[in-house]
Amino acid sequence: MKIENEIQKKLTGAFSPSFLEVINESHQHSVPANSETHFKVILASEYFVGLSPVQRHRAVFEILKTEISNGVHALSIHAMTTEEWKQKQKEDFQSPPCLGGSKRS
Repeated sequence: MKIENEIQKKLTGAFSPSFLEVINESHQHSVPANSETHFKVILASEYFVGLSPVQRHRAVFEILKTEISNGVHALSIHAMTTEEWKQKQKEDFQSPPCLGGSKRS
């Protein structure tokens, strides 16, 4: 879980989140066991107040550019303000099933 921990550490340092969850979803994809290639980030921070969704994603990508350049294949980002987070439900962040690689029907 080296990459997952690094993502958690970097996002915490950059955004001082009121909520942060980093989920390794690699097991849901056609990758070797114990891979760290597909992640979902749910992040609430006052840093995002006044920023558009695109600006929020760019900010997260900038912080994680090393990980993205070195093996993270997919990154699902749910970046919001603390107030927006309070209005969300867990179901709002469900990932769709993978249809790539050998999982295509």
